[in-house]
Amino acid sequence: MVVSLSLVLLLAVFVYLIWRYARLPLWQIVLCALLGFYLASSSAGPDIAHAVQAFTRFLSRLHL
Repeated sequence: MVVSLSLVLLLAVFVYLIWRYARLPLWQIVLCALLGFYLASSSAGPDIAHAVQAFTRFLSRLHL
C-alpha cells in the first residue's frame, strides 16, 4: 500500500507540473484519469498492477 500511495502522489505531482508548465488542458487530464479508472477495473488491471510492483521492486534493488 505504501508503494501505491507514493506512486499516486508522484503521478499527481507529475500531472500538476504538466498541466501548469506544458499548458495541458484540463479536459485531457480528466480524460486520462477516466481511462486509468476504466483500465484498472478491466481484466488488464491486475497485470498492470503486477508490472508496476515488479518495476518498483527492480528500482528499489538498484544501488546507484
